[in-house]
Amino acid sequence: MRAARSMNGLRRDVALANRIIERFGLSGAFGHVSARIPGTDRFYFPTRRSPGLASAGELLVLDTEGKILSGKGTPNSELWIHARLYAARPDVGGVVHAHPPASICLTQIGQPHRVVHNQGGAFHAGVPEFERISLIRTRELGDLLARKLGAGLAVMMRGHGITTALPDVRAATVAACMLEESAGMQLRMLAAAGGDPARIRVYTREEAESMGDQVGPRVVERAWEYYSIAAEARPLGR
Repeated sequence: MRAARSMNGLRRDVALANRIIERFGLSGAFGHVSARIPGTDRFYFPTRRSPGLASAGELLVLDTEGKILSGKGTPNSELWIHARLYAARPDVGGVVHAHPPASICLTQIGQPHRVVHNQGGAFHAGVPEFERISLIRTRELGDLLARKLGAGLAVMMRGHGITTALPDVRAATVAACMLEESAGMQLRMLAAAGGDPARIRVYTREEAESMGDQVGPRVVERAWEYYSIAAEARPLGR
């Protein structure tokens, strides 16, 4: 009974995380959030609809080979992002793939992510860029993306979006929101600096590392409370 309640809670978190990335502008019609079923190679994944329409009762169960094990409906064709990240990273419990505009803009002006505010400190180790222009619709591309991410928290995908991978779905969702917030601030600073990145006061390595706990449990709990309440109060269609 306790395990069933736990799985129901995880399903609710996955559905809510999908609605969060839509409500906060990281995705519109496209994007998806998943969560590993603890202790397995399986994960909860939404059907092929806007993330803003995700429902706990309509989630699919897939495995790291891309097989649909339960549920009704069609998964997004980029299921391989999730499947192969879970295969490559046993430490990952939640994955977010979204198309946030500021992050995409950074990739297309050739600017790497830089830490310019406290929440950006979560990414002090750097955010690699997957340069290949494509949709991740094959196992092979999923493996390439997983290799590019490595042991990191996030990867930017040129002209495409971002993917975050963290120990649980709440942390992965908060990290995605923080990365887009950070990218947006970086773009505004670049504009104010006349396009010259040398004029931006980027955090030093030591400064950025000192803020590296921005996706720690206490921060995630507070951020998740805010994001989830806001998303539930203003669901898609209202």
